[in-house]
Amino acid sequence: MITRVTSQTSMRSAQRNLQANMAQLHKLQEQAMSHKAINRPSDDPAATADSLKVRADQRAVEQYSRNADNGNGWLTTIDSALSSTNSLLRRVRDLTVQGANDGALSQTAKDAIAAELDGLGEELLAQANTTYLGRNVFAGTTGAGAAFNGDHTFNGVAGATVERRIGPGSTVRVDIDGAAVFGQADTTAGTDDSVFALVAKIASELRGTNPGGPVNVATNLTALDAHMKTIAGQQAQVGARQNQIERAEGLLMEQKGSLEAQRAGVEDIDLSQVILDLKTQEVTYQSALAVTARVLQPTLMDFLR
Repeated sequence: MITRVTSQTSMRSAQRNLQANMAQLHKLQEQAMSHKAINRPSDDPAATADSLKVRADQRAVEQYSRNADNGNGWLTTIDSALSSTNSLLRRVRDLTVQGANDGALSQTAKDAIAAELDGLGEELLAQANTTYLGRNVFAGTTGAGAAFNGDHTFNGVAGATVERRIGPGSTVRVDIDGAAVFGQADTTAGTDDSVFALVAKIASELRGTNPGGPVNVATNLTALDAHMKTIAGQQAQVGARQNQIERAEGLLMEQKGSLEAQRAGVEDIDLSQVILDLKTQEVTYQSALAVTARVLQPTLMDFLR
């Protein structure tokens, strides 16, 4: 059976071809102006899904990077506080050794050493109450204004830690338990094993006001050394955590570059290629218009209708 091709059929076919050419021309014009391969999801549904996945991964990496940066800030602050604490305790130890020389020191000299120890004790308490962005770095998740009160009691929550997620399955602790570093007072039991109490005890002994009577302050050196050893151990832990965060930051930087390359491969265009395709499409469209105008010549019947 032979299908009859009428002028109406030819016109509809020509119109479809012209519209297809115009749609392709419009798409290339949009891409040239936006520099994007996808301007709406309907342009390429599969590529749109890939783009959304890559962008979600990029947002996750950005958040991990912010977490790592914040965690590094916490640990840097803690490391600085521990270094200062260690320096203060070394000075306390030097003064204790000096004050232990009972035969060569007058009471006036001992009082002067005790006064300096009082100041060092206050500085130690200030270091124990160090904050980062308004948070106590030695008090865990507590919202208290200070990690340690003036009576050396600890305001932290036992077992509560501050952690930062730096990867899909990786977290790192960014705080330190102040009670483990500095010790604390237990008002219920009436005990105080804090380093602050130890410094105050040495000062009291130098002044001769110790409740237990006159003693040589050299007996406190073992306790001082134990506190310094504890702080050194905590500093080592902080250093290990910082190394973990720095490694994560390096990996996250690499992931950022890789994901950006993936995003560009899905969303961005080769501008020179698009401009070339656009010029070619313009020529094609103009040619299609010219050919259609010649093929579909109006007849007398067109005017009679």
